[in-house]
Amino acid sequence: MTSRRQAATSASASRHRDSRLDNAKFLLIVLVVIGHAIEPIRGTLVADAVYMWIYSFHMPAFIVISGYLSKSFDASPRRVEKLVLGVAVPYLVFWGLHVVLALLLHRQVPDSPLEPAWTLWFLVALFVWRLSVPVWQRLRWPLATAVGVSLAAAFVELENVLGLGRLLSLLPFFVLGLLMRPEHLDLLHRRWVRVLAVLTVAASAVVAVPAARYLEFEWFFWRSSLVDRDIDPLGVGLLLRLGCMLAALALTAALLALAPRRTTVFTGLGAYTLYVYLGHSPVLRIAEHFGWYELADGAVGVGVNAVLGVALALLLCLPWVRTALRPLVEPDASWVLRRDRLAARRADAERSRS
Repeated sequence: MTSRRQAATSASASRHRDSRLDNAKFLLIVLVVIGHAIEPIRGTLVADAVYMWIYSFHMPAFIVISGYLSKSFDASPRRVEKLVLGVAVPYLVFWGLHVVLALLLHRQVPDSPLEPAWTLWFLVALFVWRLSVPVWQRLRWPLATAVGVSLAAAFVELENVLGLGRLLSLLPFFVLGLLMRPEHLDLLHRRWVRVLAVLTVAASAVVAVPAARYLEFEWFFWRSSLVDRDIDPLGVGLLLRLGCMLAALALTAALLALAPRRTTVFTGLGAYTLYVYLGHSPVLRIAEHFGWYELADGAVGVGVNAVLGVALALLLCLPWVRTALRPLVEPDASWVLRRDRLAARRADAERSRS
């Protein structure tokens, strides 16, 4: 009986998932892995152009989807507990793993958990963004306010404490996702929009070649202040910042327009992006340490590492790999909760299964 109820609950959850978002999430997490896989071989025009094209939109698009999927966060105790157990605890686990790995590979060690290691900044940002959802839902002009916060952050040197540079700079994309409704996604699937999306992706790929020559990658990392650059921060600097936002927005819309609405072979994998996001970075660090990029560099290396990046993303989605990683990605940390809250949480779980 219990197994049938659990199966019914799982089936119900599957019916409520949006296939196009899961398809888009899997495509984006593959781009994340490819971007990180080719990062060590930057320096050639091909590698730089591919890297810049990926970084011009892949995280903003992921963040828009994250915002869209965070609409139901109401800061209730149950939601906060789920956020702590599902985001904060895995952050601390993988931060510790990155520290151990850095010591073993003789790399720079983060000073404290307040300094996110490599890819972990996104978990910190997601934690803070979700906690702030009720605020954005109450404001009269949430998107304009978020853009103002993002632009103001560009004039402050925030270092790497909690990844605040990225957290504040990329905030408008999260708020935009919160404001989107299903009818907005439906609008993106009109034929003329999809044609325009194809043209946008093609044009961006062409533009990425000269952009890789004349633009710094920092523009697409969303972490550095404008005041320390050799550029007028209130003139060209601000315009470039806004231009990067608009480019990311256009490519995000194009991606969502082109993402299949039907269930595909990759749809189910879109539910496991956290496994890929957290699991791929240690693998790439180890590969770099043992000299992989001395064998696979240049233009050929871009293709080889891109293919291997796709393979790594698929590998991390396999059931047996997820089972092995589950104690790290989804650790049983209910012991951090107070007993009264834990009892209420279990009661809620029992009611949802009945």
